[in-house]
Amino acid sequence: MASLLIIALKSKHSKRPLKTMIGLNLLYAHYSEPRSSAQEVSGGKLNNFENGRARLYFFCPFLYPVPCGLPFCPLEEEGTARQRKRGQVKAMSRSYGIILTGGSGTRLWPRSREDLPKQFLALCGPGTLLQDTLRRMLNVVPINRMRAVTGAQWEALVAHQAREVVPLPPDFIVQEPMARGTAPAVLLGIESLREAGAGEEDVVIVAPSDHIVQEPAAFSHALELAVQAAQEGFMATLGVVPSHPETGFGYIKKGTPHGAWFEAEGFVEKPDLPTAEAYLKSGNYLWNSGVFVFALGTLTREMNRTAPDLAAQASRGTAFLREAFPRLPSISFDCAVMERADRVAVTPLDAGWSDVGSWDALHDVLERDDQDNAVVGDVTLRGARNCLVDSRSRLTVLNGVEDLVVVDSPDALFVTRRGASQEVRAVVKELKGRGRREVSQISESSRPWGSYRVLHEDGRHRVKRSVVMPGRSVPLQTHRHSTERWIVLHGTARATLDGADSFLHEGMELFIPRNAPHGLENCGRIDLELIVVQDGEYLGPDDA
Repeated sequence: MASLLIIALKSKHSKRPLKTMIGLNLLYAHYSEPRSSAQEVSGGKLNNFENGRARLYFFCPFLYPVPCGLPFCPLEEEGTARQRKRGQVKAMSRSYGIILTGGSGTRLWPRSREDLPKQFLALCGPGTLLQDTLRRMLNVVPINRMRAVTGAQWEALVAHQAREVVPLPPDFIVQEPMARGTAPAVLLGIESLREAGAGEEDVVIVAPSDHIVQEPAAFSHALELAVQAAQEGFMATLGVVPSHPETGFGYIKKGTPHGAWFEAEGFVEKPDLPTAEAYLKSGNYLWNSGVFVFALGTLTREMNRTAPDLAAQASRGTAFLREAFPRLPSISFDCAVMERADRVAVTPLDAGWSDVGSWDALHDVLERDDQDNAVVGDVTLRGARNCLVDSRSRLTVLNGVEDLVVVDSPDALFVTRRGASQEVRAVVKELKGRGRREVSQISESSRPWGSYRVLHEDGRHRVKRSVVMPGRSVPLQTHRHSTERWIVLHGTARATLDGADSFLHEGMELFIPRNAPHGLENCGRIDLELIVVQDGEYLGPDDA
């Protein structure tokens, strides 16, 4: 083995990746700074897309990969090397990431609402969907080359949840002026990446923040293949291997194979059930995941042809794009680019993926008992079968029932039969038409400084129980249409009112008149708990 190693190192080919030498395959992984995770070996390849220092690995069909531990000059990834020969790429590519965190889904009402969409909820484990997405992306993209695009109303919440995963650079969050669909959102994120140094040869991975992936390693491997396709000039996407004839997803038809990935022959809208069954039986169709991978130069070329109105706003900076945002078309990235692109690649993804588009979908990914029941929270079942129960604020008991979805929140109880959870949209629409605040507002909500829960509301009065974590502050604000009264239950607060500071202790209270700037800081070592009583003709979140 030692003699073979010497021969290999002395070879005239030693300055570039070696495919085969005396029965040994030579594999390598690029190391770049900062590293976000250890490298994973899967199927004889190393899951990594970064450039930098390289480490050689020897692989044999009958041996586990062994690192030789020798530092080399930066090596080109194989796909990039092929492109360089063709003159398609002038420099080594780097990977960047965009996480889309906007959207106000209500398909999981009453847990998910307009004020707190599902990406900010912990539905399948301790982390929220946004946090789980960030962790997956950190396996392939360092945090300094990643952006989260979101609306102003969620900017603080995105920052709070992301900081619980990793320290954030100052330019991590990119704020949308308004919701205009995923195509303008992606374009805004790309402009921020360009300002940070991303070039036309660099690869961008775009991922939604509200999906569940049960096998992150398989997800990373699929991304590796998509990056290879992107480096060869394709607009790439991940296509989920279907497990059943789903009528709620779009489909992608596989075309010419390129090893483990395929050219995409076409996109298909949500089919009817017989068509979906035929797609599943054929094995030639994949679900559209909404994950996109492309080189910036490829995107520029395709957008000039497929979406010239968007392309005209590109490469002019985030400030210009934000000013132009209201004039941009409200359109998805699929419709604007992917479905009309000349060269589209699709990589099969079999990683326990779900878009969690309904309570039935959540039932499918949660752990279930021997009677096919999935429960979250304080739940007792007696003779129940094939039920989903989500009850986190109080005890819920089901006795002798089947095929039910029961979701109990502090201010709303939702019960429906299994298989009918897609009808929640119609339920929400009806409630919204009746002016029910439960559609948009949530009685218990997390904030960067802590949380609050609405105890009572009658139109003119609202009573909340707020918790401020140690060292956190409620920022200065002013209410034009309402007054507030703070009553401290536990802890110590530094209150600011009209520019003057005062300390509040347990049992003390403070009255805040209209138009008075006020803020609050927990200056103690325990949670600050207080009752907030609001009184006024308007109590909306925009009363400022």
